[in-house]
Parts: sequence; structure tokens; C-alpha cells
Amino acid sequence: MLARRVLFLVPLSAFLVLAVYLWAGLQNDPRIIPSALIDQPVPEFELPPLVPDKLGFGNKDLNGQVFIVNIFASWCLPCRVEHPLLMKLAEENIVPVYGINWKDRPADALAWLAELGDPYARIGQDPDNNAGVDFGVYGVPETYIIDAEGRIRFKQVGPIFPEILEETILPLIRELQG
Repeated sequence: MLARRVLFLVPLSAFLVLAVYLWAGLQNDPRIIPSALIDQPVPEFELPPLVPDKLGFGNKDLNGQVFIVNIFASWCLPCRVEHPLLMKLAEENIVPVYGINWKDRPADALAWLAELGDPYARIGQDPDNNAGVDFGVYGVPETYIIDAEGRIRFKQVGPIFPEILEETILPLIRELQG
């Protein structure tokens, strides 16, 4: 009789543990993809310029103030969606916006910027995904907030929408700017 109860309780216990584990997983926001780089120094990289009359950039250029680094491509439709918000940030001079043109042809990226405007103080090109690998890029767009010490403080996977900008990004930038 005791053996039957134990045999009944083992699968029931396993089911309850699995159910609690799955329920806890449902509480996570699937849009938030964690990054092992949060609070870590920006990885070492050096990218050549995309725009002939602008500078490329590397990790050594991301010190002394707060920066946004936006990874984009001309073929990326969500990049087109967030672009007006990046233009607004640049026009209002809230924070320097640097761009990494990812896995893109330079001519296509230049045409895209000519059409939509260029919010970037510096743009590096990363056609072979060298810097992208070091940043842990899943795809474009991705946006990083870098603090004055050159540490990654925030990662946005996917396009920036107005509510993300107003509720998350701008408050963090203001906090980091002191």
C-alpha cells in the first residue's frame, strides 16, 4: 500500500515542479533579451568610416560622456521605423548618437541615409560582423547606451518606439548624465 502511494506521488511531484517552473517562465517578458555585456566595458573594436567626410569609430571613442550606439542596416525595415526617433535625439542634441552599419553594402547605406537623414555623429561600417560578434548582436536594429566610463548600461533589441524612448531610454540617459 505504501509503495503504491510513493509510486503515485513521484510523478505527481515531478508534474508540480515542472508546472511551477513553466509558470515562472511565463512571467518573463519575451521582448527582453538579456545581455552578458550589461555593466561591462564596450568590447574592443575599430571600424572604418561609412561616410567619407565623417570619422569611423572604435571603443576608445566611447569615453567621457554618455553615448547611444545604434546598429542598423539599409535593408532593415524596423530600422526605418525607429529612424525618426534617432533623428529627434540628434536634432535635440540630447546625446551623441553613433552608428554601426551592419552587414550592409556601403552604397546602399549611404543612399538610405541620404533619403532618411543622418542622425549619427560617427558611423563605422561592419560588413563582416566583426564588431557585431563582439557586441553579441542578434540582428538589427539594436541600440546600446554607453556610460561615460565606456560601459554598456542598456541594450534594446529591436526598434525603439516612442514609449521605450520616453519611459526607459531617456530617463536612463538623464540619470547617467547626472
